[in-house]
Amino acid sequence: MTDSPSNQGGGLSRRGLFASSAAAGGALWLLRGLVRPGSAYAASAAPPGFPPGIDVYQRAYENWAGEIRTDQLWTCAPRSPQEALDVVNWAHRAGWRVRAQGRRHGWAPLTVADGTPAASRVVLLDTTAHLTAMSLERPAADGPAGVRVQAGASLEALLAFAGAGGHGVASAPAPGDLSVGGALAVGAHGTAVPAVGESPSPGHGYGSLSNLVTELTAVVWDDGAGRYVLRTVGRAEPDCDALLTHLGRSLVTEAVLRVGADRTLRCQSLLDIPATELFAAPGAPAGTRTLAGFVDRTGRVEAIWFAFTDRPWLKVWSDAPKRPLTARAVDEPYNYPFSDSLPEPVARLAGDLVAGAWASAPLFGQVQYLLAKVALTGDITDVLLSGTLVRDVLTGDVLTHLLAGGLRSDLWGASRTLLQYVRPTTLRETANGYAVLTRRADLQWVVSRFADFYRTLLAQYAARGEYPVNGQVEIRVTGLEDPSVCGVPGARPPLLSALRPRPDRPDVDTAVWIDVLSLPTTPALHRFYRDIEQFLLTLDGDRATVRVEWSKGWAYSDTAAWSDPDVLTRAVPASQRAGGGPGWDEAVATLDRLDPHRVLSSPFLDALLR
Repeated sequence: MTDSPSNQGGGLSRRGLFASSAAAGGALWLLRGLVRPGSAYAASAAPPGFPPGIDVYQRAYENWAGEIRTDQLWTCAPRSPQEALDVVNWAHRAGWRVRAQGRRHGWAPLTVADGTPAASRVVLLDTTAHLTAMSLERPAADGPAGVRVQAGASLEALLAFAGAGGHGVASAPAPGDLSVGGALAVGAHGTAVPAVGESPSPGHGYGSLSNLVTELTAVVWDDGAGRYVLRTVGRAEPDCDALLTHLGRSLVTEAVLRVGADRTLRCQSLLDIPATELFAAPGAPAGTRTLAGFVDRTGRVEAIWFAFTDRPWLKVWSDAPKRPLTARAVDEPYNYPFSDSLPEPVARLAGDLVAGAWASAPLFGQVQYLLAKVALTGDITDVLLSGTLVRDVLTGDVLTHLLAGGLRSDLWGASRTLLQYVRPTTLRETANGYAVLTRRADLQWVVSRFADFYRTLLAQYAARGEYPVNGQVEIRVTGLEDPSVCGVPGARPPLLSALRPRPDRPDVDTAVWIDVLSLPTTPALHRFYRDIEQFLLTLDGDRATVRVEWSKGWAYSDTAAWSDPDVLTRAVPASQRAGGGPGWDEAVATLDRLDPHRVLSSPFLDALLR
C-alpha cells in the first residue's frame, strides 16, 4: 500500500488563502490540483489472482483540468519493468485491461474515459512511483549523448539529469510535471525551428521528443511464448516507429533519448506589440513586428494572447553563450511566479468566474495581461490608467508584491531553466489543440488567418452575451520530424506524430501549434471550440494540413470534446494519411499485432484506432 497522494506535497496554505473569499467554492475548485486528486484506499481484497507483492489499491483518476473523473479504480505501482509485465500477463489471463498512468497532465481520454465506473475490469499502472531510473550513455565525439530513462520519470527530472552532464534539448514542453512515458506517447513538443542561417547542433532536433528516441523497451505479445514479453527495439528496427507515439495503445517501460550539448539561452518577454501587428497579414509594411519575423531572427517564440485584450505576451528565446548585460541570470526553472501562484484578488476573480460570473471574462483577460506586464517589466502605467474594476483587483499591495519579486522580462540561463515554466500550481484550464503543417513562408499567413477568425468569432459571441473564453490563445512554432537527428541510420519518423512529414510535400517544413484555453465549465465553450475546429479543418488544403494535438481537446460537438464522429472517424485519420507513405494504417496494424488481445487499449482507443 503506497502513501496516500493527498498527504504528499504542499499547497494547503493557498487553499486557506481562499477560504474567506466570496467565491471560495470556485477558487478551491480551480486550485484542486495543488493536492493530487484521488486518495488511495486499501481494499478488502485485490482482484483475484493479482500478482503478489505488487502494491495495489483503489483510487479515483482525475486529469489535469478535472474534465475526466472516474470512480475508485484499481491502481498498482510496479517496482520494475518485470512487475509491469507480470500485471499485463495477469490481465490477459483474467480478461482485464491495463492502462499506463503517468502524472495525469493531459486533457484527452487516452488513459480512461470520464465516468469510468469502479466495476470496470481495468487496472491503472502508475509508473511514477518506482519506474524513474536514469543513466547517461557514453557521449559521442560530436557532443550528443543518450539518456536511458524509465517511463515514470518526470520531464523535469530528465532535463535536470541531462543538464548536470552538460546536455539538453532544443525545445521541450513548458510543464515539468509530465512523465517521460506520457510525453512520448503523445509526441509532446516545445517551440523551436532553426533561425534563418542557423545550423542545428548535433543531437538537437526541432520536432517532438519522440523523435529523439534511439531505442525503447515495450510490452508486446509473443506468439511463440504465448504471453506478453518485454522487447527492446532499436530506432531503425521494425515496429519502433509505431511505438514512438502510440497514444496509450502500448506500454513503453524505458527509452533512450539522444540529447545534444547544452546551450545557454536568453528569453525576452515583449508586451507592447498589438495583436494586429504581431499577427498581421503577409505583406505588411517594412518594420512591422510580425511573429514570422521573430521566428526568422531567433527560431524560438511563443505568443500568449489573453482573451479580450489587444497585446499578447510574446516570449522570444535566443542562443546566448554569454549573459547579456541587461539579462537576469537564473539557475532553476519556473521563473514566472505570478502565473504559478495567482495573487489573492486575481484568484478571487477567477473564482467568481467559476461561480457563474462568466461575463467577467473581458475583465479577467485584461487583469491577466496587466499582471504579466507589471511582474515582467515593472510598468504600472496601464494599471493606473485602467478602470476601477481593474484597480480593485490589482491593488497597491498586489503591485508591491509583484515588483518585490524582481523583473523577469529578460532572463538568461541553461536551457532547462528557460524552457520549463509551468508548475502544477498554475490555473487549471482546458485546452483545444491543433498543429497546422505549412511551409515556413506561409507561417504568417496561418497565424493571421487564425487571429482574424478568432477575434471576429469572440466578438460575435460577446454580442450575444456569451463569453466562452476566459483564458488565452497560445501559439508555438516547431519543425517537423527529422529522424536523422536521433543519429540512427535508417530511422523513420514516429508514424502517429502530428509532426510526421508529408512525403509528397517536402516544402512543408513547419508546424504552427494553436491552443485556446479556458476554464472547463465555461458555458458555450464546446460550441466555440467546434467553430474554431471547423475553421481550421477547412483551411486551404494546398497551404495547410491540420492535425489534432493528441493530448488536448478535439473532435468537438456543441456540447463535448472527442464526440464528433466525423472528426474522429474521418478527419483525424485523413489528416494522418495526407501525402501518402507509411502512417496511420501501418501504425494501427502494428499496434494491433503487438497487442492482439487489446489488453493495452480502451473503448475510446478501440474506436479511434481502427
